Amino acid sequence: MASSSWSQELLARYKSGASKQFILFGNVEDEFLLESGKFGTLRDFLLQDLLSDFDVVLSYDLGNGFRIEKGAATFVQWPMYKALQNPALPREPSPALDWMTRYSRYAANLNGVGQPVPKVAIIVGSVQLLAPASPGGIDLSTGALALVMREWSRDAISQGSPFASFLIAENLNDLHSLLTQNPRAARFKVPLPNGNDLSEALEHWKNSSPKALEKFANDLPNLGQQLAGASLASLHSLLKMREFAKTPLEPNDVSRLKKELVEADAGGLIEFLSPTRTLDDLYGQEKVKAHLRADIALWRKNEVDALPKGYLLCGPVGTGKTFLVECLAGEAGIPVVKLKNFRDRWIGSTEGNLEKIFRLLGALGRCYVFVDEADQALGKRDAGSGDSGISGRVYGMFAEEMSRSDNRGKIIWILASSRPDLIEVDLKRPGRIDVKIPLLPTTTPEESFHLINNLLKRRGLELAEGDIQYLRDELPLLLTPGAAEALAVKVFRDVKVQGRTSLEALRNSLTTYRPPVAPEVLGAQIELAVRESSDLEWVPESLRPTN
Repeated sequence: MASSSWSQELLARYKSGASKQFILFGNVEDEFLLESGKFGTLRDFLLQDLLSDFDVVLSYDLGNGFRIEKGAATFVQWPMYKALQNPALPREPSPALDWMTRYSRYAANLNGVGQPVPKVAIIVGSVQLLAPASPGGIDLSTGALALVMREWSRDAISQGSPFASFLIAENLNDLHSLLTQNPRAARFKVPLPNGNDLSEALEHWKNSSPKALEKFANDLPNLGQQLAGASLASLHSLLKMREFAKTPLEPNDVSRLKKELVEADAGGLIEFLSPTRTLDDLYGQEKVKAHLRADIALWRKNEVDALPKGYLLCGPVGTGKTFLVECLAGEAGIPVVKLKNFRDRWIGSTEGNLEKIFRLLGALGRCYVFVDEADQALGKRDAGSGDSGISGRVYGMFAEEMSRSDNRGKIIWILASSRPDLIEVDLKRPGRIDVKIPLLPTTTPEESFHLINNLLKRRGLELAEGDIQYLRDELPLLLTPGAAEALAVKVFRDVKVQGRTSLEALRNSLTTYRPPVAPEVLGAQIELAVRESSDLEWVPESLRPTN
């Protein structure tokens, strides 16, 4: 928004002379509320609100080429321009940036001969296409362009000219290191709008979208807070579509619409888990459920200093790690965001995807962030050179984000893995992951019986409590919920096809039952989960270490 803190700080840094070059990244493709009361692009915001007192503003991007945004009458008096027989502005990157450099130096040199010095600003959009990150090696052509733009910051200081340059990219990680590591450039993350920003925008849109907003006409501030995490552009588009269709937003639809807007803004990098279950749907694990419910109660009371920054769910394959997260989502009534496949084969894209994800998470407010198969997803501190260093950079980004103190009480990380030993120790330490919960298979015939029976009840079948006496010797131990689910499906099919009773069908199924995971693999994964557990109270007596 026009009064946002990042833009005020940017203006202060320019006016004080502390910085003359600015790298803007983050939510740069959104709409912005201008001081005029209208909405526009970031380029409009810069031109109309931040650079209104500049005499000449030049811009360049690959799509539009070189443009004179402001001060054409001043620019065309430049002797180099007047001397051209065909004064067409260049479209190719190298000559375009060269023209910008020459003009800025010309303007600065006017001061040396006692002439009025025009205030000149340069805006370069989609800089990542001109000077992309090149972690795999040195690219001389892109490095040369990066060096030209980097030199603008030095020229502005050494020549003492009223000159500023603005380099715009969605993700900082997409840019060449010559730009991102320039000590003379100030980096500003353009944030997603918060709830107050959205509420302010809704006040502006209520006249153009009266039908879409009719059920929130007197409650726009609350609607804005509920939609925090969405961009202005996606929300504006939604309102236009609803207004065109004459379909108002419904209060019961706000949560679903927010998820759709944020998922669309994320470009498929995240998804929200549907909270259709609660912890009551989780069989057993009573002590774990009590601990999680206590944490939820603390969160609701805003006792954030007593909350963990993250959980690690560890246990063999099929023990219900994802199911537990889904139950937690419904119990807490807080969004659970699952990270999808953010890894990309293109150099720099993986880091850019993560940067975008973290930006969205920061705007959501309170949420759980679920990382499945965390041993694969989180990267390694030292992964060698096989992946051009991507794994190490991914590890570094997660380590930094998970340890941020300002995330406590806003974001709780949930990592899930059957191989917690493969997760870097630094990512599992207190301050990132404070609570490690083992999810383990059954250890007694009674536990196996009740687990299977619980799953049969969901299908309209049920075993009598006394039926366990006929099954005790046949019931498998170390039965996971995943394996029990497969047994329940087999029993259900047998009842429907063969007409057997539930007891008969289960006995028949158990005669041919084979565990889905090899016993030695299951045993190793159980041992790892027990070793990781932060509380032995969650480990059955028979599985606890003897020393």
